[in-house]
Amino acid sequence: MFSIDWHSVFVPAIGIAEVVVRGSIMYLCMLMILRFIGRRQAGNFGPADLLVVVMIADAAQNGLGKDYGSVTEGIALVLTITGWEHFLDWLSWKVPSVRWLLKPPALTLVENGRPLSANLRREMLTVEELLSQLREREVEDVAEVRLAILEGDGRLSVLRQREAAR
Repeated sequence: MFSIDWHSVFVPAIGIAEVVVRGSIMYLCMLMILRFIGRRQAGNFGPADLLVVVMIADAAQNGLGKDYGSVTEGIALVLTITGWEHFLDWLSWKVPSVRWLLKPPALTLVENGRPLSANLRREMLTVEELLSQLREREVEDVAEVRLAILEGDGRLSVLRQREAAR
């Protein structure tokens, strides 16, 4: 129960050189794939983007060790996932009639300084969480907000009330 197989802890199952080669090939191929895909809004990950990142990480694992498969299989799987992501992005851009299915619509959370409780409930978002998001955008009071919209990719867009004539 408490015995440790020190040999398997420190002695690799495959050669160190093979680990380095597999890791290098997978890293460089994934780097190229992600560079070519490009993100319209780098740094803003929505739920679909997160899903793709997790799936790519899992797929890349196929090429990293002998127990999983070859480097070629790992790269093919990563290319398949990124290919679908690119195709669905293109389809939602090119065919507006399917956009509603592929991209969630924006949802208004605050209008003229008043939180819309039905929409907050729909997103299971508390007023405290909304206020926290507003503070991150340097909004101290919800009354300052003309419009706050939860975008389809999960970002919160905030438009302030127009200031009174100076």
